[in-house]
Amino acid sequence: MGMSFGEQQVIETLQGWKERPPWMGRVMGFLFTIGFAGFCLCYFALLHSFQGGYYAVPHGTVAPESTGYKINNSSFSQAKSNSTTLKSSERVLEATAENDHDASDADSPFASLIPDTHVVTSRRMNSGSQLQHRTDLQHIVFGIGASADLWHKRKEYVKLWWQPGNMRGYVWFDKQIPAMRLDGGWERDGDLPPWRISSDTSQFKYSHRNGWRSAIRISRIVSETFRQGLPDVHWFVMGDDDTVFVAENLVSVLSKYDHTEFYYVGGNSESHIQNQYLSFNMAFGGGGFAISYPLAKALEQMQDKCLTRYHHLFGSDDRVQACVAELGVGLTREAGFHQMDINGNPFGLLAAHPIAPLVSVHHLDVLEPFFSNLSRVESVKHLLQAARFDPAALLQQSICYDRRRKWSVSVSWGYAVQIFRGMVSPRELEKPMRTFSNWQQRDDFIGYPFNTRPIPPHPCQRPFVFGLNKISYAYASPSTVISEYTQPRISNFPTCSGKIASPQRADIIRVSKRRDDNLWLKGPRRNCCRMTNGDPNSKTVEIEVAPCKDGEVLTMFQ
Repeated sequence: MGMSFGEQQVIETLQGWKERPPWMGRVMGFLFTIGFAGFCLCYFALLHSFQGGYYAVPHGTVAPESTGYKINNSSFSQAKSNSTTLKSSERVLEATAENDHDASDADSPFASLIPDTHVVTSRRMNSGSQLQHRTDLQHIVFGIGASADLWHKRKEYVKLWWQPGNMRGYVWFDKQIPAMRLDGGWERDGDLPPWRISSDTSQFKYSHRNGWRSAIRISRIVSETFRQGLPDVHWFVMGDDDTVFVAENLVSVLSKYDHTEFYYVGGNSESHIQNQYLSFNMAFGGGGFAISYPLAKALEQMQDKCLTRYHHLFGSDDRVQACVAELGVGLTREAGFHQMDINGNPFGLLAAHPIAPLVSVHHLDVLEPFFSNLSRVESVKHLLQAARFDPAALLQQSICYDRRRKWSVSVSWGYAVQIFRGMVSPRELEKPMRTFSNWQQRDDFIGYPFNTRPIPPHPCQRPFVFGLNKISYAYASPSTVISEYTQPRISNFPTCSGKIASPQRADIIRVSKRRDDNLWLKGPRRNCCRMTNGDPNSKTVEIEVAPCKDGEVLTMFQ
């Protein structure tokens, strides 16, 4: 059998090797030895540099796990998208970033593989910036949209939250009123913000058939406030004259974000139709929204031209959002901004507040008073009294169970305590009870962009509600706040099952809670509450609100 062409080539090659001079084999062996030795040296050098550049933590520098891929057991992608600052990583970075970060990264041949701490926290306030540029109340400038015709009434709401000497901002009017002084102050009310008159907007077209031209004026308040040229501003916050802010919580929320970046922070409407008709990507201005300084600067430069392109829009909020969208910025949602596009009694919504700091409440003239025995202004004042003791905890819901009495208890701190007869799961208690109707004044459960639950039909299934009566610090522990809640006496209440103790027998609910200023620097979790007095016949129910213990579960069943 003949050889193939490939076999013939192999034989010829081997014969050629046999015919080569003998010294060539020695040269080839020597070159092979040198090449193999070089490969080994490069391999061990590479291995050593990789271990030193990635895993080692020399001179107290931050390990890559703390500076990038994992921060507090959160993945790198989660760290970039999260809207909350992670406290543990900040503590590490504060101690090391200024001194060691640049040197350690420069020394490492694989420095480009180590995620930079500033990159990871670019969407939030990084620790280095926090030390030098921390956001405090004086770094926020308010722009309050107001009507001269309604100011005599609405100013009482502004007085409740405005802090003269600690806050900066202006009330923007459509026209002058007699109480105005020429210097921008007020004749008699020194506890109000200074005033300004909005610029003429007659040159702008407005074509929406069902709206008001005043939307153009109000949409320009952030830009006009920027033009006042106030120094050292981090954020511009927009609100209405019937909006109340909890200043400490506003600072807490905005401190999570890097004010040197473009940010547009706010919340949606409680009305699904409003969100659908206007925009889910829009911050509703009555509930307040915040714009970082760089974004406000960019907005001021282009807004007037932008407004000419959106003459067909309805309100001021959607005009602002349209121009912000042209700058490529989306809405950063914060659940504590409340537009309050509802009608009637807001109790159900306030008593089941989301796990987020309460920042603002709007439409105070539309809603019923927060406390039935007080006026609207006095109700807000009473609620804000609790905020002075522990603003971070205001309206935060804690859930616990009294197994002996067979009660389900929901504490909305600083506002109300509800006691339900029998077992009601946390899954149900965290849903707002529909004590209100939607913005179209219909009791339609699909009209909200969140879950709700109906009011139980039978009185024995409804909660017994204890409203805030008084609040003070504990004598023995100044950091502990004692709040007391009472209920009105109801005559002719039906007789309920005798197997469950009646909450009607209780006169006072006394809640003790230690103030925690770092509450919103932790992961979003409710505090737990615990029944602390074991006497079922006592007229006073004692409850402690505190962080949940390891393994603590919110259930009546053990």
